Amino acid sequence: MADYIDAYAAALFAVAVAEEALDRVEEELFRVARTIEGNDELRSALTDEAVPVDRRQGIVEDLLGDRAHHVTTALVSFLVGVGRGRQLPAIIDKLVERAAAERAEVVAEVRTAIPLDDDLRQRLGEALSNATGKQVSVKAVVDESVLGGVVAQVGDTIIDGTVRHRLNQLRRAL
Repeated sequence: MADYIDAYAAALFAVAVAEEALDRVEEELFRVARTIEGNDELRSALTDEAVPVDRRQGIVEDLLGDRAHHVTTALVSFLVGVGRGRQLPAIIDKLVERAAAERAEVVAEVRTAIPLDDDLRQRLGEALSNATGKQVSVKAVVDESVLGGVVAQVGDTIIDGTVRHRLNQLRRAL
């Protein structure tokens, strides 16, 4: 399975590079993958083979439309059209890893309760780089279950600086 995921990721990467839109497309695809993972109804609509392909692709067009780069929309529509909607998050994650590797970075998926501004994203990236000893590309996800603070995952390493985690630590200590 990993072979075709890598192959699709490489193909999407090549298209984004050829269209000179890698940075924007990479960021948009990352958000699309997280949206699909977090929305059961959307995931079902995009992966249900009983729904005609043109209808599933229409959902992609409606969802992304003018809000995303035309390459992003085309790539997501392509994957849904060839029946890879279920694997879309995994394919996108491989593309994001590949893009980071091209920049000699690793990906840090950061979950916060509120959106990060550019300054905070940069400072968080620097802190994670210092903690891991690697250059880090921060991919932020707004997650309402994070009450406060940050959860960062860099590869297999999870750094949990959330209020919930600290309260649980305190509860165990008492």
